[in-house]
Formats: sequence, structure tokens, C-alpha cells
Amino acid sequence: MLSPDRLADLDAFLIGLNAVSAKVILPLFRADHGLDDKNVGGAFDPVTAADKGAEAALRVAITNRFPEHGVIGEEYGADRPDADFVWVIDPIDGTRAFIAGLPLWTTLIGLRFHGVPVLGSIGQPFLDEVFIGHAEGSRLVRQGAVSPLAVRDKVPLRDAIIATTDPHACFKPAERAAWAPLRDAARLVRLGCDAYAYAMVAAGKLDLVVEAGLKSWDVEAAVPLIAGAGGIITDWSGAPIGREGGQIAIAGGRGVLDEALAYLRPAALKTDG
Repeated sequence: MLSPDRLADLDAFLIGLNAVSAKVILPLFRADHGLDDKNVGGAFDPVTAADKGAEAALRVAITNRFPEHGVIGEEYGADRPDADFVWVIDPIDGTRAFIAGLPLWTTLIGLRFHGVPVLGSIGQPFLDEVFIGHAEGSRLVRQGAVSPLAVRDKVPLRDAIIATTDPHACFKPAERAAWAPLRDAARLVRLGCDAYAYAMVAAGKLDLVVEAGLKSWDVEAAVPLIAGAGGIITDWSGAPIGREGGQIAIAGGRGVLDEALAYLRPAALKTDG
């Protein structure tokens, strides 16, 4: 277990990491961002100079402060992934939104301790927002002001606002078949928000986010943030999510999650966690 003092020190460092990444990313947003295509599996998979530069800067900052810590990042892979402390980084989650000039991209930074996510942040520097949390609570730091975060936990699916990024591009056929009736059962559906939607669950604005095909860096930062705000994250079978991402459901309350899982379980993939 982390002592309160140690957790507070790491929390403050994480706020500083968001400033490090913002310094690299913001000058390139809505500018010439040096677009490349990773072309994974023949599909368009964009990466920009901002993605690469921000992760490189974050790795330097972490190594300078905590040389014994490990890092796992989307752009540069894993360095000491079995260390006691491991930072899990997605420098720009929502690169397509970034390319399009939409402020729905975020920087995701999570921290594992002995393999368990204990601290995480979702940063949107263009809006000057850092959503940050751990087991003791979650908060929004925005333009110098701090406010607590809390989910909406009593909303049934028929009244819920739900989200996913892109069911046509991100879901397999069985997953799309599970999503369609879930979408129809909800009051309002939003698409294309990427991890900013996770932050909106923590803030009590969205009630449910459903995603599939994720990597660890796509979701791990959200685990302590959502827990600290009173929410729940599971896979599509209702089990705790593993360390590799996969299918996820992020909910403000147990009721709306259970209703959603009734639709999602037929398409749940078996995983070793």
C-alpha cells in the first residue's frame, strides 16, 4: 500500500507531467502537426509529431525524477514494465480529433504500483483541464480552480447518456450487433469523444461509455480516476478489466452497468485478464 504522503507526492508529480506534455502539444494543435501513418493492418493509423514529442518529453521527466520507475507508452513501447512503479502513457488519445482540430483529444497518464493502477489523469490542455484521481477521490483542475468529481449513480439506461468512439471502425460485427440495441435503449448517444468521454463519466455528465479493441494505454489512466469519482469499470462480461485493455464498459452506477451488460455479454471476448 502507498502511504498518503507518497501518494500525494506522486499526485503532484502527475499534475506536473500534464504541464510537460501540454508544452509540447499545444503549439502543434491546429498547426502543422507532421502527420504520419503507422498503417497497422492496412488501416489508417495516424501519428503526429505531437504524439511522439509529448511521449518523449514525458519519458525524460519521469526518468529524471524517478529513474527506477518503468514506462509503457503507445509510441515508444515498454521500458522496465515489471518495475514496482510503471507509468502507462498515451500522449494523445484521439489523434484523429487532434488532426481535425477538435478539442476532444486528451493525454492519458496512469501509474501502476505492483501491477495495480493507483493513480491516473485525463488531461485536455487546450481547455486547461486535468481530471485526476485515485482511491481517495477524484478532482478536476481547471484554470487554477479545483473541484471534486462525482459520477451520477442512479440513472437507469432509459434515461442515460451513453457514448462510444466509432462503432463502425472500432467494433467487430458481433460487437456492433450488441451495441445497436444498447444504443436504442438509451436516451442519448454521443460518438467520437475518445477518452474525453471517460472524464465526462467521472464528472457526472455521461452515464456509460462502451469501447472495444483498446490497449492498456487507452484506458489504464481512467481506472483510478473513475473509481475515485465513485464509478465502475468492467469488461463486457462484467469482470474487472485486465492489463491489456480490450472491451470495456465505464459506468456511473451499478444499475446502468448491469442493464448494459445484458446487451454486451453475448459479444464478450474471453480473456486471461
